[in-house]
Amino acid sequence: MFENAARTEISSLGEFGLIDHLTKNFVLKNNTLKGVGDDAAVIATEAGKRTVVSTDLLVEGVHFDLSYFPMKHLGYKAVVVNLSDIYAMNAKPKQITVSVAMSSRFSLEAIEELYAGIQLACEKYQIDLVGGDTSASKQGLTISVTAIGEANEEELVYRSGAKANDLLVVTGDLGGAFCGYQFLEREKRVYLDNPQVQPDLSGHDYIIERQLKPEARKDIIDILKALDIKPTSMMDVSDGLASECFHLAKSSGTGITVYEEKIPIDPTTYNFARELEMDPTLCALSGGEDYELLFTMSQADFAKIEHHPDFSIIGYVTEASEGINLITKSGNKHPMKAQGWTAF
Repeated sequence: MFENAARTEISSLGEFGLIDHLTKNFVLKNNTLKGVGDDAAVIATEAGKRTVVSTDLLVEGVHFDLSYFPMKHLGYKAVVVNLSDIYAMNAKPKQITVSVAMSSRFSLEAIEELYAGIQLACEKYQIDLVGGDTSASKQGLTISVTAIGEANEEELVYRSGAKANDLLVVTGDLGGAFCGYQFLEREKRVYLDNPQVQPDLSGHDYIIERQLKPEARKDIIDILKALDIKPTSMMDVSDGLASECFHLAKSSGTGITVYEEKIPIDPTTYNFARELEMDPTLCALSGGEDYELLFTMSQADFAKIEHHPDFSIIGYVTEASEGINLITKSGNKHPMKAQGWTAF
């Protein structure tokens, strides 16, 4: 039926362009306050309370490689990446559902390991597994997790609230997960060339853990509340810092300026990037999967986090006309490019 129709490649839209295109004609009819377009959807429930919902899909061969990804770590990560979206709304996750499609090459013991990782995440983040589904698959493994959280209406933070002159802040450090991925891929190639050679993981524990067992920044929500700071906008860093800056700026109708020298990069990440002759800054800008939180805040709150070890002030918000720029360590100004993870 589609033989004579004009064909548009999905890759021409990109992941977020595809989502925008497919959902643009949907009208919210019920108690949905925020639908598609943020880290999570927001649903009105009892007076003053809001339910927050987010879903992520992990596909074997696209999002993970089981030649070096333990099943238990995979189950843990599948949960954590969803919880990160809930925290990015300044909300707290309460429940998850998990759906798994698996081919016949997976034993019961393998799937038990997957669910052991899911259970570990539930215990650490104090959330309940309340449902899901399982199905046979023709090929490989697919995991879909939906996270459900809640927040008071006045505490929710969207991507769309940034204002010119706000400070741009990121938690933790960036680029580690990407370098961990590069390390594991390198060791995989060495093993395939010579199965007698065992991988040498010494000295790379930090970047490996950032890739295989990331953590959602549950602590940041409590820290911000204790400091009496409500971000003006926020999202998690899943696709790379540059890509997230573009999402924040687009949603808020602003520009953004980032200082390269202010981007937090762990020494282990920096040294491994140099070992592979990669630019550490590029790893932070475009690597993704760090699951830190990127947010904007009023300059009036600057003193509250100026010396706080969990936060780095990396730039500021500008008028939209100024665009999205990177000030290099040498002081030059360059338009930033969103070269993070692309799904298609």
